[in-house]
Amino acid sequence: MRIGWIGGVERYEVQLERLAKAAGHELEYHRGDVRGRGAQSLEGLVERCQLIVIVTETNSHGAVLLARKLARQRGRGTLLLRKSGIARFARLLEAIDEATAKGLFHADGSMGTGYEAALLGA
Repeated sequence: MRIGWIGGVERYEVQLERLAKAAGHELEYHRGDVRGRGAQSLEGLVERCQLIVIVTETNSHGAVLLARKLARQRGRGTLLLRKSGIARFARLLEAIDEATAKGLFHADGSMGTGYEAALLGA
């Protein structure tokens, strides 16, 4: 699965990408800055990714609202997290695999009902 990660601590970007790759996923990171070309790059991320994880503690309200709006327009699943680190992300990857096994993520990129609850339990 291609996961879009918006916000969070930038120094973890490489570690998050490695964890995702090791689990058979791809991670695309965005700082959450929507000034200048930031909004365009955020739109591109949402277009390319199936699941959009938005870390709210380190994001502006504008970035959170724009990311949610773009995801809704494109039918992408979203997951809002107040904060997240390496261990939390590893648990999230496990939860994604479990939710996929339960059929909550579909091959066409759509999400089944209840995927948020399955992922938030991580």
